[in-house]
Amino acid sequence: MGSPPTLGIAIRVFRDKDLLTHAEALRSAYAEAFRAPPWNEDEEQAVEFVGRLVDDVRRPGFIAAVAFEGADVVAFATAWTTVVPFPTDRCYPQVAAGLGPQRTVQWLCGAREIDELAVRPAARGAGLAAQLLEAVTEDAPEGRSWLLTSVRSPRAVAFYRRQGWTQATHPAPEGTGIVVFLGPHHPARALAVLQA
Repeated sequence: MGSPPTLGIAIRVFRDKDLLTHAEALRSAYAEAFRAPPWNEDEEQAVEFVGRLVDDVRRPGFIAAVAFEGADVVAFATAWTTVVPFPTDRCYPQVAAGLGPQRTVQWLCGAREIDELAVRPAARGAGLAAQLLEAVTEDAPEGRSWLLTSVRSPRAVAFYRRQGWTQATHPAPEGTGIVVFLGPHHPARALAVLQA
């Protein structure tokens, strides 16, 4: 990893169900990180996230980076390898529509997909999000990593751009929806710029 962990914060990497021993702390961090606008997620959605984790830890290439301050989880990131065929649940159809079928398969299948990146508000501004993002992507297959985020969060979009991620899709003119970003070492980054 590039930058050292923030003073008093320890980052641990998990690659299997051992992450679930911290399920309650992850639920709490998720709820706090996504409670405010533009996400407006409630406790039920935080519980759903932890429920998905039970399956997520078994996904091919699963990895999580968790930032602990003592025993408290202050931030985390989860990721895995995108499977073939490209999934059709959650937001995946929007991703495929934005990239088109050929680029979806070539650019995303087999790449490291970042699912969640959450930092408690009190821990923001210390560089934790960047450290966690690096921790879950540093060994991405052939440097291929990707994520999606909502254009309702200009802060998230700006953060990923500052980290060297390249926006590969562009939402409707009314400014709603999701955008796909390719990681800083993804070989299709230059092509994504041409598609903008």
